[in-house]
Amino acid sequence: MISVEKLSAQQRLLVGHGGLVLLWGCLVGFPFVFYLLGEVTLWPIPGSWELQLPGSYDAWRMAHLEGILNGFALWIAALILPLIPVSEKAAGRIAWGFIIVAWTFVIASLMDPLFANSRGLHMGGPITNIIAFLLFYVGVLAITFMAGYIAWVCLKPRKR
Repeated sequence: MISVEKLSAQQRLLVGHGGLVLLWGCLVGFPFVFYLLGEVTLWPIPGSWELQLPGSYDAWRMAHLEGILNGFALWIAALILPLIPVSEKAAGRIAWGFIIVAWTFVIASLMDPLFANSRGLHMGGPITNIIAFLLFYVGVLAITFMAGYIAWVCLKPRKR
């Protein structure tokens, strides 16, 4: 069984990265607003700077929401970590797995609004699309494996 001290350290790691990923999502919200306005304006600073950022409404919204949702997902992972019946080493791998998933998704999702043809849905196209695809690929494989592993260790019959 995992010690409380080690578990707390892994939970703090998840909470810390969750805060950073959530902050990322909040910061990406600024260019999203600038995209919607077609200008950079920061109240109470007077004036504005006309600017039309690349991308689409859907791409900016997704980039913004990936940070928000993945940040909260890391906080949820910190809460459920003590409920997963695994060793200290496995709990650490799960924690880092969630962190890798969060960062790969938020970085890959920012490619679409910033670079043309870079949604990351297929391998090929511009280098920015290939980077997005590979980041999403790593994240999807990791979360799929972890979800299956967590379900398995939590649902398998216990020896008495």
